[in-house]
Amino acid sequence: MSDTGITGLRDFLVRRYDDLKRRLTLHLGNADLASEALQETWLRLESSKDGAKEGSEPVQYPLSYLMRMATNAALDRMRSEKRFLSGDEVEQVLSDLSDPAAGPARTFEARSEAERLAAIIQQMPSRRRNILILIRVDEMPRQEVADRLGVSLSLVDRELKRAHEHVIQHMNEHTS
Repeated sequence: MSDTGITGLRDFLVRRYDDLKRRLTLHLGNADLASEALQETWLRLESSKDGAKEGSEPVQYPLSYLMRMATNAALDRMRSEKRFLSGDEVEQVLSDLSDPAAGPARTFEARSEAERLAAIIQQMPSRRRNILILIRVDEMPRQEVADRLGVSLSLVDRELKRAHEHVIQHMNEHTS
């Protein structure tokens, strides 16, 4: 690709926005987070154009570069907002769901949804399931999970992505 520098990256992001959002949604498992990350990526590119010389430092693989930028923006956002619930917060939510004031129909629906999610997670290969639980429920850092399981960080990332895709696909099958 002949596009270089910040302007080329911005142009690439605009031209391929839908593809980038789709890829990022699959990677992150959340379309809203993907949109926010791409917006943050655009803002970072806009703010860096003032300090960069036009055409300097050609980017050979703009898709990979922008995906990495957007992923980093999403990770920064998740860390700052602490998007995932801790184990205690999950227990609190589950106990709130069983509140008699919620009504029997709502309680049944919530339990049914939780049971369906548990069944979907159980269908996964054990390593993928363990990675998902260690990262999303136990809030263990990805590198620590990799060390604990004796696998590479990239394998942990791939398995986590596949776990998200599996859950999304199977949850959507039952709601369609």
